[in-house]
Amino acid sequence: MKIENLKDWGFDLKRPWIIAGPCSVETEEQLLDTSKQIQKLGINIIRGGVWKPRTRPDTFEGVGSAALPWIQNVKKETGLSFMIEVGNPKHVEEALKHDIDILWIGARSTVNPFTVQEIAEAIRGVDIPVLVKNPINPDLALWIGAIERISRVGISRIAAIHRGFSSFQNTRYRNLPMWSIPIDLKRNLPEIPMICDPSHIGGSRDLIFEISQKAIDLDYDGLIIESHRDPDRAWSDAKQQITPTTLALIMKNLKYRTPTSEDKDFITQLEGLRDQIDHIDKELFEIMAQRMDIVEEIGLYKKRNNVTVFQKDRWKEIYETRRLWAAKLNLNPEFMADLFKIIHDASIRRQEYIMNNPIETTEDEKHEFTGEHPDNV
Repeated sequence: MKIENLKDWGFDLKRPWIIAGPCSVETEEQLLDTSKQIQKLGINIIRGGVWKPRTRPDTFEGVGSAALPWIQNVKKETGLSFMIEVGNPKHVEEALKHDIDILWIGARSTVNPFTVQEIAEAIRGVDIPVLVKNPINPDLALWIGAIERISRVGISRIAAIHRGFSSFQNTRYRNLPMWSIPIDLKRNLPEIPMICDPSHIGGSRDLIFEISQKAIDLDYDGLIIESHRDPDRAWSDAKQQITPTTLALIMKNLKYRTPTSEDKDFITQLEGLRDQIDHIDKELFEIMAQRMDIVEEIGLYKKRNNVTVFQKDRWKEIYETRRLWAAKLNLNPEFMADLFKIIHDASIRRQEYIMNNPIETTEDEKHEFTGEHPDNV
């Protein structure tokens, strides 16, 4: 897969790349005023929703094609570049006809391979950048698949947008960041530029700076932030939009860090600390192997005494005590509880294997439950 570096995209980009603009293009006057204010911040790419995929009907779904001539006029007056979301081949055709500079594929489209393929075919042979948002649900394969479909029709200026994931959990985020998923995407596609969308992750203007800083700390290539001249009166997603003035403050207060340093003392210190981490991790693996050996003994003992594998009271005890131990050691109790849930699940699977197989087994056979060796858990 050929993916061009952002600096070669031809938009005079400086890292981190900042994109801003209203959630929806509402009127030509609103778009022009907002764009001019954003331009004063040194931002040269404006985002704006033309077609808005909404969860339920009878809500504002964007001005539609009527907004495209307005964008053309604003482009002529300001010299700015524009990017919009496309959800089907007709959108692509209309966008290209009206000189849109960058396209993005939204989360609701990314989740459907048929839709992505139709969009990809509509831009085959066209030299235009395409940004792909993560799917609504936390599915890394779908995200990668959408990027691959766009790449295979000849698009090399591709970036990923991390906008968070839907969840039934009650959290302070509109969409859970689940930072590990975009990090995994970068592991699979190291060359892909990664853009964070703090507006959709947070769903509240109060969270935009915090999320933006986190993305910068994780070495993201840029940010896409919803900005409106009068956010409280915006026709869609008012709570997550900010004024250009607030955007300027966020940009000013963000702390930028380099991925590495050439300082010899820094390198020596870092290598020493990493050696300590490696040593501790090795000990953790050895301890986990010892734990799983004991789990096997417990499984054999339960089998001989015809006792069920899962015991609710014991799991409740583990869950509560590990959270307490974590708090006493200044560790995050929620993280440690989640970690021990994974360990407990692996232990249950190991004991289920023992329950359903002869006691006399080889060491290799013992570790063939669910295709995972317990030391890897």
